[in-house]
Amino acid sequence: MRSAQRTGPAGPPDSDDDRALLRDSALVGLADGILGVSFGAVAVGSGLPLWVPVLMSVVVYAGAAQFTAVSVLSAGGGPAAAVAAGLMLNTRNAAFSLAVADILGTGRVSRFLGAHLVTDESVAFALAEPDPARRRRAFWTVGIGVFAVWNLGVLAGALAGSALGDTGRYGLDAAFPAVLAALVLPTVRTDATVRRCALLGATLALAVTPAVPVGVPVLLALAGLLAHRRPAVSGAAV
Repeated sequence: MRSAQRTGPAGPPDSDDDRALLRDSALVGLADGILGVSFGAVAVGSGLPLWVPVLMSVVVYAGAAQFTAVSVLSAGGGPAAAVAAGLMLNTRNAAFSLAVADILGTGRVSRFLGAHLVTDESVAFALAEPDPARRRRAFWTVGIGVFAVWNLGVLAGALAGSALGDTGRYGLDAAFPAVLAALVLPTVRTDATVRRCALLGATLALAVTPAVPVGVPVLLALAGLLAHRRPAVSGAAV
């Protein structure tokens, strides 16, 4: 068991840490806002009415799942197929929710709102912090900030409609994976366990990508967690 390093109560938030959190969350929010513009433009350009991507972003709030659902609809698929594809892709959030369950608090309102803000970014920032108070601060700061910027971006993109043309031509489709890579690379470099899990998950996802529907490789990548080795616990077994 790891012994505690602090003997006294936690001190006030460090201003440098707060500034760094705000700076990093602002950069992530900027990237998500650009991606939101792309999603809004793609959705309206595919023939959907403006209110669909806007409402979807507020209620569903899952970028990858939203892109998947719109792609299914624009390809001629029905609403049921679009919802199924989005749900399948967003299943990973169940694991994320378990990882931050202690951060969401015990009140019904805070847990409901917190669950809606569980994203790759909010979870990554929260788990990168060393103590519970800072984890909560990081989760809510990033979660609320990204939610606001994402929805504003989607609205702006939807209003612009098809005026942007092919959003992939501007590289907007690369913003989201680039942000995720930037978030995980520091941990992958320094933590051998995370590196093993990431390598196994990425290998599985790449191997099955040509043969399975969109979204399935992401789910299968979770099998990389099998490479996680629990540390040995000293003392008698209970």
